[in-house]
Amino acid sequence: MKIGFIGLGIMGEAMCTNIIHKHDDTVYVYDVVKEKTEKLAAQGGIPCASAPELAEKSDVIITMVPKSEHSKAVYAEILPVLKKGTLCIDMSTIEPAVSIEIAASVKEAGCAFIDAPVVKSRPAAEAGKLGIYAGGSEEDYERALPVLSYMGENIVRMGDSGKGLVMKICHNALVSQIQNGVNETATLAAANGIDILRFAEAISYGGGQNFYLDSKKNAIFNEDFTTAFSIANMHKDVHICMDLAEKSGVSMPGEANAVRVYDKAMEMGLGSEDFSASIKAVRK
Repeated sequence: MKIGFIGLGIMGEAMCTNIIHKHDDTVYVYDVVKEKTEKLAAQGGIPCASAPELAEKSDVIITMVPKSEHSKAVYAEILPVLKKGTLCIDMSTIEPAVSIEIAASVKEAGCAFIDAPVVKSRPAAEAGKLGIYAGGSEEDYERALPVLSYMGENIVRMGDSGKGLVMKICHNALVSQIQNGVNETATLAAANGIDILRFAEAISYGGGQNFYLDSKKNAIFNEDFTTAFSIANMHKDVHICMDLAEKSGVSMPGEANAVRVYDKAMEMGLGSEDFSASIKAVRK
C-alpha cells in the first residue's frame, strides 16, 4: 500500500515523518514549498513534483492543508487522475460543508473519503500521539484506521462525512473559551501582583485546573510564543465555529467573545505566533 502525503507544514511534517518511519512501503511527499518536500525526502519520503503526480502513484492520499480553499484546490487538481478505489483522507481543519462537497466528488470518482482532523499540537504530532476525529462510512474508517494509527493514539469515528470536522470545531471552540478565561483571570491576577506561575499553582488546587493553563503557563511566563499552533489557525477555526453555529441556529455568546479576542490578535500582527500569544490581545 503506497501512501501519498500532501501538505508538510508545522503539523503535516511531523505527521508524515511518523508515517515514513512506521510504514513498510513507499511514502510519497509533496508541498507547494519545495524545501518542505526536500526535508521529508531526507527522512525517506519519495518527493513528487506536483499533487497530481503523487495522486497517480498512491493507494492512500492524505491531505493536510491550511484552509477550505486549499483543500478544494488540491482535490480539484487530483480528482482527474485518481485511481478507482483510492482512499483519500483529508486531515485539514476546514468548513464541514466544504468537506462534504469534496467527499461527494471523490465518491463520484469511485474512490473513498474520510475527514480526519487532529487535536493537540506539534509535540503530540512528533510523538505520534494526536487525537483524531473521523467522519465517513464505517467501512472507509476501518480501512483508514491503520494509517491513522501511525499518527495518533486516540482515534474516534464521529459519524458520516463532515462529523469529524464538526467535532474538531466544537473542540477548538471550547479550547478558545477556556483559554480566554485563563487569559482574563491571569491578567487580573498579574495586575494585583500574582504572576502566572503562582496563579497556575493556585488554580491547580481547585476546580479551575485545566490542560491549557498547565501546558502553557511556562510559555506565558517566559513570553516564549514559539508556534506549536498559530493564532492565524485558531482565528480561522473560531470563525468557522460561528458560521456553523449561525447555520445551526445556535447562540454562542462566549465564543463570540473569543472571536473578538482573535480578531484583535490578528489586527496586532500576531498571526504567526503561537495561539497562547492571544493573552497579549487581552492585556492590550
